[in-house]
Amino acid sequence: MSALTHHVTDAPSDEGKSLLEAFLTLETPEGFKAELIEGEIVVTPPPDGDHETAIGRIVWQIARQCPKGMDFAGGKGLIVPTGRFIPDGTFTSRGAMAGRGSWSKPEGVLMVLEVTSSRPEKDRGAKRLGYAAAGIPLYLLLDRQENKLLLHSDPQEDDYHSTAWVPVGEALALPAPFGFALETDELL
Repeated sequence: MSALTHHVTDAPSDEGKSLLEAFLTLETPEGFKAELIEGEIVVTPPPDGDHETAIGRIVWQIARQCPKGMDFAGGKGLIVPTGRFIPDGTFTSRGAMAGRGSWSKPEGVLMVLEVTSSRPEKDRGAKRLGYAAAGIPLYLLLDRQENKLLLHSDPQEDDYHSTAWVPVGEALALPAPFGFALETDELL
């Protein structure tokens, strides 16, 4: 699976549209997702089965072990200081996304989840920085290329200031409000 990128400098300047306007009117084929990441429009094809299986196994564990005061959204558009991102999963306080449009600020977001695919550098760098700048408390990244699970926490202005990681196969402790050890042995 590969992503297509449209750089700001590639946009025609005579159209009179801003990059954000162009992004918001972009029509993508069914199943594809478009994100605005640090001035680039990134269009990604539907994920592979291993990607979706990993997400499902993480969500299943969290749903079974967390309090009922939490919601999950797959594919929720978030407005962050560095763009418009669509995490693979968003965990929120109960009702935090109810009544919101396709794109919303991340109020009530407890943790975002990403699983790397064709452009892991975006998940490792630009998305991490964007989620931190938005003040999202936790960023859980399953890095399939590196065979590890990372939990970024303590967002301060431009980045997360704490990172815990384990190789896939070892449990990763999730802090409150999750408060359990996430089993990783069946993620890949």
